[in-house]
Amino acid sequence: MDLDALRLFVDLAETRSFSKTAGKHFVSQSAVSQRVLSLEKELGHRLVERGKGRPGAHFTEAGERTLSYALEILARADALHRELADLGREIGGTLKVATVYSIGLHALTPAVTTFLRQYPMVNLHLEYLRTDKIYEALQAGTIDCGIVACPRERAGISILPLPSENMVVALPPDHVLAQKDTLAATELQGLAFVAFAQDIPTRDLIDTFLAKHGVTVRITQAFDNIETIKRVVEIGLGVSILPEPTIEREVRDGTLITRPLTGEELTRPTGVLLPKGRTPTRALERFLAVLT
Repeated sequence: MDLDALRLFVDLAETRSFSKTAGKHFVSQSAVSQRVLSLEKELGHRLVERGKGRPGAHFTEAGERTLSYALEILARADALHRELADLGREIGGTLKVATVYSIGLHALTPAVTTFLRQYPMVNLHLEYLRTDKIYEALQAGTIDCGIVACPRERAGISILPLPSENMVVALPPDHVLAQKDTLAATELQGLAFVAFAQDIPTRDLIDTFLAKHGVTVRITQAFDNIETIKRVVEIGLGVSILPEPTIEREVRDGTLITRPLTGEELTRPTGVLLPKGRTPTRALERFLAVLT
């Protein structure tokens, strides 16, 4: 199908005038008419009514249907041209990303490695911040995107969901509950518990889960850094509920063990925070493609 003829046809739908369309494309009115006629012959339907005592171009039912497809075809063709043009240009520039430790040190690492391998010309700045500071930085325009757990809508910010993380009970290997293959939430009742700090969204997620099951734990210490939580659990000062991907190394080394929770599944949602209304850079577009 002739894309140039389609473009003339689409412009004709906008102007409803053969002469105005001709002027827009710097061709004769007769040339526009001939291109539309060739399109009609190819499709086997009259698309535009000419004359009949009415000024301008009037689209038939077939013409209106063709118009919707023509718009889609041209949009796809333009997207293809842009994508192919990108193949000949290096993706570069600076990309500023902020995340929390519990995601950045674990789930995000493989994606960052892949991205840097594919786009070595991008200067990626990866910063670790508390969740509230990530929201503030994004609203201030000092970062391009933020990656957080338990993302929440805020003014001027949209959320691109990422896979949720399964939450498990983390125990020192010699803990009495380590003899069990699975644990019910009620078995944590009264235990010494190492928690996330109060202002960390994952803390709210765990507190809500325990309260729903009528469980009260004895919080001995609370931290905003998941690495510190793991070290405290390792030395036997309490148990915790943590995202499973963050404990893989400790489980492999034998310094911690994990047990799944029976009954209702507990997962931690994660997502990318993006500024609404801001066109993403090519580097950010590629980064999001790798993440998702």
